[in-house]
Amino acid sequence: MEPIVEVKNLSKTFRRGAEEINVLSSLSLNVPEGEFLALMGPSGSGKTTLLNLIAGLDTPTNGSIRVGKEMISTMGEAKLAKWRTRHVGFVFQFYHLLPVLTAYENVELPLLLLPLTAAERKKQVLTALELVGLSNRNTHRPGQLSGGQQQRVGIARAIVTDPTLIVADEPTGDLDSKSAEEILELLIILKGALNKTILMVTHDPRAASCAERCLHLEKGRLVSETYQNRPGQPANLAH
Repeated sequence: MEPIVEVKNLSKTFRRGAEEINVLSSLSLNVPEGEFLALMGPSGSGKTTLLNLIAGLDTPTNGSIRVGKEMISTMGEAKLAKWRTRHVGFVFQFYHLLPVLTAYENVELPLLLLPLTAAERKKQVLTALELVGLSNRNTHRPGQLSGGQQQRVGIARAIVTDPTLIVADEPTGDLDSKSAEEILELLIILKGALNKTILMVTHDPRAASCAERCLHLEKGRLVSETYQNRPGQPANLAH
């Protein structure tokens, strides 16, 4: 079966004045559909750059990226923006919720860019909030929610469009250990229930241990690969 993500000979170079900085160098990887993949490495290793490229937030200098049947590495900015709206759900370290909007309204935001009726949007928002255990908090604003609850709203927003990929950049980085564990458990449950492909950047070995596979990057290259929790196996959430 074809992988859902196929990266071939990917390179990314940034310019800083006259200097060229190679952030990723000839990197290749495949991600099967429904896999929970963790990306680890020291600061500057290229893991967030790789995540951003796969999520269509940036374009490579060289190489190709295919997600599903779409070759996103050749898309222009406008087409990429449209593709992201439909195919990528984002989970951020600092939630990125709008403080003046309720949980319901924050989750609804990505759907406003899609051709849906108000009734269709309502059904999808309520389903997403129920999946993350926040049906009773849909009228609360972010300031009335704990950090863990805000991240649950962020996850509901990420899944509400039924995206091809969920990309999570340090999703537990701003949470206490108990809330972090609950968020990781939620991601595992959603992966199983919805068969979502999850790509997660993390510095936390405990968070990475919840993924099925962990890739370690250093200086823009993949240096090791660890298989951990295969489908059907319990994830290791021990401290």
